[in-house]
Amino acid sequence: MKIKKNKSVIIWLLSGCFLVFVMVVVGGITRLTNSGLSMTDWHLVTDTLPPLTEAKWQEAFEQYKQFPEYQKINIHNDFTLSDYKFIYFWEWFHRFIGRIIGLVFVVPFIYFLFKKKIDKATLNKCFVLLGMGALQGFFGWFMVRSGLVDNPDVSHFRLSLHLTFAFITFAYTLWVALDLIYPDRKPANIPLRKIAQFTLFFLLLQIIYGGFVAGLNAGLIHNHWPMMSDGQFVHETVFLEQKTLFLNLVEGKSGVQFVHRTLAYVVVGFILFLFFKSKKSKLDNQQKSGVNALVALVFLQFILGVYTLLYYVPLWLGLAHQVNAFFLLTAMTYTLHRLSK
Repeated sequence: MKIKKNKSVIIWLLSGCFLVFVMVVVGGITRLTNSGLSMTDWHLVTDTLPPLTEAKWQEAFEQYKQFPEYQKINIHNDFTLSDYKFIYFWEWFHRFIGRIIGLVFVVPFIYFLFKKKIDKATLNKCFVLLGMGALQGFFGWFMVRSGLVDNPDVSHFRLSLHLTFAFITFAYTLWVALDLIYPDRKPANIPLRKIAQFTLFFLLLQIIYGGFVAGLNAGLIHNHWPMMSDGQFVHETVFLEQKTLFLNLVEGKSGVQFVHRTLAYVVVGFILFLFFKSKKSKLDNQQKSGVNALVALVFLQFILGVYTLLYYVPLWLGLAHQVNAFFLLTAMTYTLHRLSK
């Protein structure tokens, strides 16, 4: 009965999940096509549409030429207005979807609020989501800003923050929707829940390092597997790029790639541990489906990661790797929810 009562709110939340997913996919394309610094300013209203005349395009292109990406990189690549239009489109589309998400969240939220369709517990969670959405917009601006000063690339820390927070926002939105889809509470499976919580932690850490790899273009080196190079599981440059080991592992290309590789084994190991432990527990069909989906998706993610590395990060493989990470987090969120409640 509660599900039927909350059906419109559930659809609204799941629509938000879908739009965040689309935005991250477009964000991945934006990153992989080096389009993220094409729009050098941000206005809430005036750049809602791209330039509509050749004169406006030329004006935007001339403005772009004043910034490091053009002056240090593209000026040497016979970069034309046509090339600029291509990269501008992906960054504009990424921001446009962000605006759509804002409208899709705020307008129905106000309607549900006046119609009293949201209970107090869900209302508090929705306010959290509203804050997360605003913060995500700030993180996007904060990231782009880092590539418009001296270095013609965004900070990999800020890129990872923007990416990871999008994943977290998606997962939390899904969790709120699941609370409404499954209103009946059951006793939690404490041992499996703890394993799932550890698994989620390492999965999020892996997503953070995925952002580091993308931000540093660290997938374009050490394109071997399972060794980082011929005969070396740990390449010597993992310890040599920066002044300290810690800096090597968060700022060095080799170190960041090594951690990302290693965490892949850790995530696979935790999910397999969860799977084999679940065989000894009496799970309902929802819980079994969640665990089985985790196993299938983590192996697919591992294979996609390996081939993305071996083939020097082609657009379609890099994008597939990121998309499947979203599916894996979806399965992880669902499984943890069903084991917790």
